[in-house]
Formats: sequence, structure tokens, C-alpha cells
Amino acid sequence: MKLSLRVQPGAKRSALLARLASGEYKVAVAAPPLEGRANEAVVELVSELLGIKRRQVTVARGTSSRSKLIEVEGLDEADVHARLAARLAELDSK
Repeated sequence: MKLSLRVQPGAKRSALLARLASGEYKVAVAAPPLEGRANEAVVELVSELLGIKRRQVTVARGTSSRSKLIEVEGLDEADVHARLAARLAELDSK
């Protein structure tokens, strides 16, 4: 399944921030946008948020852009959105 993200590189910490009106998820990563480090951080963050292995997550499009299309293997669209919604709900309750 494909997942649309809006990425903020160079943040203080890596985290899922929100779901935008466009349907994209906004994430922040601490890594700078140099030499693919931010992309690696995005892959690591998404795999952690979804509870899957890193090899199941790849950047399909947008390697040099803040808007990225992420390919997630092993989960269907409903599962991905449910897991991310649960993470956002955790943030709202804090």
C-alpha cells in the first residue's frame, strides 16, 4: 500500500505530528536532508509507528522532496490508517 507523507527534516525529534486535510500524514525527523539521511529516518520512523520491519518500508517517490510516497508491504490500507490514527490519538491524550 502507498502512504503519502509531508516530512519536516532537521526537527528536534522524530515523530508523527498530524493528519493533514489533504490526507497526507505530517511527520518530523531529526535527521538533516543530506545524503539521504532524512529518507532513512522516515523509513525508520514509519516502520516503528506501524510496528513492522524496516525492510517492509521504502520511499517510492519524493526522495528529494518534502512530500513523499512511501510503499508499505505486509499491511493493507485500513491497517495502516488504523495504526497511525491510534498513534495520533495517543498524542492527543497526552
